[in-house]
Amino acid sequence: MKKLFSTHWKSSKQPRKRRKYQYNAPLHIKHKFLAAHLSKELIKRYGKRSIPVRKEDTVKVLRGQFKGKSGKIEKVFVKKTRVWIEGVNKTKRDGSKSFYPIHPSNLLITELNLSDERRKKALAKKNGTPIKKQSAKKLADQEKGN
Repeated sequence: MKKLFSTHWKSSKQPRKRRKYQYNAPLHIKHKFLAAHLSKELIKRYGKRSIPVRKEDTVKVLRGQFKGKSGKIEKVFVKKTRVWIEGVNKTKRDGSKSFYPIHPSNLLITELNLSDERRKKALAKKNGTPIKKQSAKKLADQEKGN
């Protein structure tokens, strides 16, 4: 049986090969496709440009018919690489509202959900080396200064 996915795939310029790679990727790799840019303040604070979105993050829509709207993420679809956002709804003919799926590349993260320890550690790493732990007082002073 022929493999559908190879981790040794070298990038190609052909769109069909890129689409095949994304479509057949396993979930742990598809998770990386869920990354969205951070706001300027968050980039300064964490020294990272983008991070995968997560439920309860606050985001702003940058492209499409809902451009400019912001809200919390309600649900993340890893398989489909789409996100549901609170307040981004499509009105159906019968008057009911349904969520409109948006691709994470069209989003800007304005607030992060830091309830997960693994995510905190990932943000603490800067260029592969962890940042030294700072006291809560120092962090508060830095935030006041910015």
